[in-house]
Amino acid sequence: MPQRATDDRNDVELRDIEIFLTLADELHFGRTAQRLRVTPASITKAIKKQEREIGAALFERTSRSVRLTPIGKQLRDSLRPSYLALRACVQQAQTTARGSDAGLCVGLMPYNTSAMQPYWQEFRNRHPQWELQIRRPAVITDPLSALRDDSIDALIVWTPILEPDLTVGPVLFSDTRALAVAADHELAQRGSLPAEDLADVPHIIGADWPEYWENAYLPFHTPGGRPIPRSAYATSPDDALALIAAGELVHLFPAHVTEYWSLPDIRFIPVLGLPRLPYALVWRTDAENERTRALARVIRDLSEPTERR
Repeated sequence: MPQRATDDRNDVELRDIEIFLTLADELHFGRTAQRLRVTPASITKAIKKQEREIGAALFERTSRSVRLTPIGKQLRDSLRPSYLALRACVQQAQTTARGSDAGLCVGLMPYNTSAMQPYWQEFRNRHPQWELQIRRPAVITDPLSALRDDSIDALIVWTPILEPDLTVGPVLFSDTRALAVAADHELAQRGSLPAEDLADVPHIIGADWPEYWENAYLPFHTPGGRPIPRSAYATSPDDALALIAAGELVHLFPAHVTEYWSLPDIRFIPVLGLPRLPYALVWRTDAENERTRALARVIRDLSEPTERR
C-alpha cells in the first residue's frame, strides 16, 4: 500500500507538469482546459498547488491577462526539455512495441478527398510497411484536439497554425471561398458576392477555434472594416448544412466543395476579395516521427503549393 501511494503521487506530479507547461504556452485558463480536456477549475487548483509547494507565484493573473512571473519563466525553461524528452522516450517505446507495421493516421479537414488520392497512393508505394489511414475529424469545433490527444498523427487543415506545440509542414493547395446559402435565400441568385457583403448576413462559427485561426477562415471584419456577424456554431458539417438549408444562417466554405457537393436546397456563391486559404500538413511537434516526415516528403515531392482557382 505505501508503494501504491508513492506511485499515485508521481502520476499527479507528471500531470501537474503538463498542466503548468500547457498554461505557460496558452496563458489562458480556458484554452488550457480545452487542450487537456479538463475543467478550468481543475487547472486553477493544480496551479495553486504548485505555487504552494514552490512557495512563490508562477503566474500573474488579472481579469484581462495571464502572464508568467520571473520564477514561472525559470521553471518553464527548466522543465520543458526534460518533459519533452520523457514524452519522446515513451513514444519511441510505443513505436518499438508496435514494430515496423505501425501505421499513420491522417485527419482531413478539406472536402476534396479524391484530389488527395495521389498523395496517399505515393506514400503507400514508397512505404508498404506502414498502414495509412485517412479520417475526417468527428467534430469541427476543435479539430486540433485530435492531434493533441493522439487520435491522429497528422492533420491537413487550413493555415496559419500558430500553436507552439504544433509543426506546420508543406502546403498542398490554396483555395478561394464560396458562401453557402439556402436555395430560397435572398442571396441565392447572385452570381458572386463581394467580401464586403458578408457583413449583411449571420454566419456559423467555430466555437473553440483560436481567434486568429477563425479570422483566417472567416474574418471578423470585411475589407472595409464592417463587422461580420456570428450567430451560432455547428459541431459537424451535417449540422452546418442543416442550419444553412433551413435558411437560419450562412457559412463560408473553401470553393472546392462546389465540385464535390450537389445539394438541391443549398446554393454556393463565389466570394470575391478574400485572401486564398492555404491547406497544409500539421503534426504535434513532440510526436514527430519517421512516418510523419515521410508523408511530408511525399507532399513536397509531388507538388509545389498549387492554386485551385
